[in-house]
Amino acid sequence: MKTPSRYIDLTTDYGFKRVFGTDVNKDLLIDFLNELFQGKKVIKDLTYNKNEQQGDTAEQGLVIFDLTCTSEDDSQFIIEVQRSKQNYFKERTIYYGSKLISDQAPKGSVNGWNYAITEVYVIAIMDGFHFSDSKEYLHDICLFNQKTGQKFYDRLAFIYIELLNFNKPETVLESDLDKWLFVLKNMARLDKLPTFLKKPVFQKLFQIAEYSNLNKGEKQMYDVSLKRKWDEYAVREYWETEGMQKGIEKGIEKGIQKGIQETQRKNALNMLNLGLSLEIISKSVDLPIDEIKKLCSL
Repeated sequence: MKTPSRYIDLTTDYGFKRVFGTDVNKDLLIDFLNELFQGKKVIKDLTYNKNEQQGDTAEQGLVIFDLTCTSEDDSQFIIEVQRSKQNYFKERTIYYGSKLISDQAPKGSVNGWNYAITEVYVIAIMDGFHFSDSKEYLHDICLFNQKTGQKFYDRLAFIYIELLNFNKPETVLESDLDKWLFVLKNMARLDKLPTFLKKPVFQKLFQIAEYSNLNKGEKQMYDVSLKRKWDEYAVREYWETEGMQKGIEKGIEKGIQKGIQETQRKNALNMLNLGLSLEIISKSVDLPIDEIKKLCSL
């Protein structure tokens, strides 16, 4: 196994949970979310409703934070933050967003309930796979009218962060959101706190994320989480390469088959011109009589 870098990888299950998943570090998550909302929402406090890692294997594991957020105007809304894996990705985020809504219904009879649904946001941080063919790294998705382009419902939204598409170097980071995304993607490659990250929240982040500050048990948990991530990458890379190779082989096979069929038709036409019977041509070029009849009309 590779030697861990100075700072832990924030896109591992353990790294993500350590930095964003505890009350003592919720100021980091609040800062990140406020930069992500870019003024649409301003969070002053949040409460962890659930903070769990589901499943014991790389295929099942999924870090989820279910949060109740309080904005500056004292209104409340729900956010689910997850470090997503690829399997059934869109379906899973739709499911979790829908569940956050359905969980707001009173237990038992809903008679008398006025469907006063709290706003729900699902935020997914994607590492190692693409969300779509788009080159955008930030996708803000909501329900809208396809004909008019107007927003249909503004209390349910999905924000997807596609780290593979975030390729800004240090010299062109324009906002604190850029800096957060740069850190999420690159922290494990850094060997010191960059000068452009002198904001106190980033100083705290780097201190928490320093591998040497972990105790023995924490290091073991992180090492397992890091190995799991590398294993995931290795498996994904294998299947992508295997799939590409199979595609090439299938294309070659299809091309060869097409060439054989063209040769069969050409030979059949030549035999028709010589006045040979359909039965003889069919047996000679291995084509059905019906297909040879179609050649007669060309």
